Amino acid sequence: MTLIERLRLREVGVLLALLAITVGAWAFIKLASEVAEGDTQSFDEWVVRSMRHADDPATAIGSPELPEIARDITALGSVAVLALMTVAAAGYLLVRRQYRAMWFTLIATISGAILSTILKASFDRERPSVVPHLTETMSSSFPSGHSMLSAVVYLTLGTLLMRLTRNRGGKVYILMIAIALAMMGGLTRVYLGGHYPTDVIAGWAAGLTWAVLCWLTELYLQRRGAVETEQ
Repeated sequence: MTLIERLRLREVGVLLALLAITVGAWAFIKLASEVAEGDTQSFDEWVVRSMRHADDPATAIGSPELPEIARDITALGSVAVLALMTVAAAGYLLVRRQYRAMWFTLIATISGAILSTILKASFDRERPSVVPHLTETMSSSFPSGHSMLSAVVYLTLGTLLMRLTRNRGGKVYILMIAIALAMMGGLTRVYLGGHYPTDVIAGWAAGLTWAVLCWLTELYLQRRGAVETEQ
């Protein structure tokens, strides 16, 4: 690939990133408004109920093993697992002596966690009460912290891993895996009754917006020489 082609590809990537930020921010604001007015409540409750047996709301649909599998998967979006992932990535950058990139990765993920906490406290939505929870819940419901932080961490780490290959197919594969991990963590929250679907969608929207914004910031800092580029 020539230098001109690479520059054009990067320009397209920036335009798509700006589009993602716009769509993500709009989706979050729209959902937040609808949830605050109670317009989504009937839909949310219907979705949560549809994942349980009508005659026994405490029992999830599917095989008896499925709730346990869902709990294993939902742990991918837990604070402990995401913190381990972030520390591992920071350690990798430390070994490569990419110190500024390491600090940027830590700041991007930690600030995303702080933003999630602020948003939860601002809306203070109660957890679903129409069915028993099949997983532990501690904070408020909107937006889903699992969904938002999964998007922030996995997409941020995905872009980090994409640096390691110049193969387009490899980059696409890494990005798809990052998106899949973020989505699975959110979907299982609804299945386990810990979140309404709008909580999860809003978390994805906010997480995507933050992760892409961080990526654009990193790209800008790399061009100015403030963050290490690919090695």
